[in-house]
Amino acid sequence: MRSYQPDLTPPWKKSAPAPEVPAETDLVVEEAVTGFCGAVIRCEKTAEGPTVTLEDRFGKHRVFPMVPRGFLLEGRVVTLVRPSAGGPVRPTRTASGSVAVPGARARVARAGRIYVEGRHDAELVERVWGDDLRIEGVVVEYLEGVDDLPAIVREFAPAPDARLGVLVDHLVPGSKESRIAAQVSDGNVLVVGHPYIDVWEAVKPASVGIAGWPVVPRGQDWKTGVCRALGWPENTGAAWQRILSSVRSYRDLQPELLGRVEELIDFVTLPD
Repeated sequence: MRSYQPDLTPPWKKSAPAPEVPAETDLVVEEAVTGFCGAVIRCEKTAEGPTVTLEDRFGKHRVFPMVPRGFLLEGRVVTLVRPSAGGPVRPTRTASGSVAVPGARARVARAGRIYVEGRHDAELVERVWGDDLRIEGVVVEYLEGVDDLPAIVREFAPAPDARLGVLVDHLVPGSKESRIAAQVSDGNVLVVGHPYIDVWEAVKPASVGIAGWPVVPRGQDWKTGVCRALGWPENTGAAWQRILSSVRSYRDLQPELLGRVEELIDFVTLPD
């Protein structure tokens, strides 16, 4: 007969059981060992045990075993478990991937602003970051081009309690946009941009249902050229609505745009 061996581990050295959390789709967690943070895509049964697939903000997937105390949820150690069939589905994240705050009221608008080049840029930012912007009290306005950016900045009169963030299309070395942006040197202004000719290109082609964004010869109107190359009616307004309707969350956007918009939000919401 096996003799009884008492557990002599001091109570303060024993690991407390972690709460079990259903791995519902879109729940964002951090894997405790690697620090990889992403949204739950799916759970699967394998020969080695259950696994969960996470997708980060840039579309990268990683598969992890669902071991006890294996994940962090908002900084708290948890154990992920397979969600029960037919269990309640609740939104846990906004379209931008931020933690959803059900019933949160919009904050009174800040003095700071984010300026974007045009109406399409503003509509895309609203579609993905709208919930975040309302909670933070950040207003997005569009410029209809950046040719007069230095004068617009002077008129805005940025200050530590009224920062200005500007998102510019086609901000690459040597471009007209980069030369204009270089004229803005106020420390309370942050000008960032993405490399695309137009914000249309910042939407992933697969989300729109195309193989890729076509190359439009110089000298042609880019948006009209895109419609023509894709065989769409040459109605850029209708084309944009088609593109915008394909965007459901940050996963449908290129990382070059994601990082820049979040950088601007962080900048204009910094404490004085």
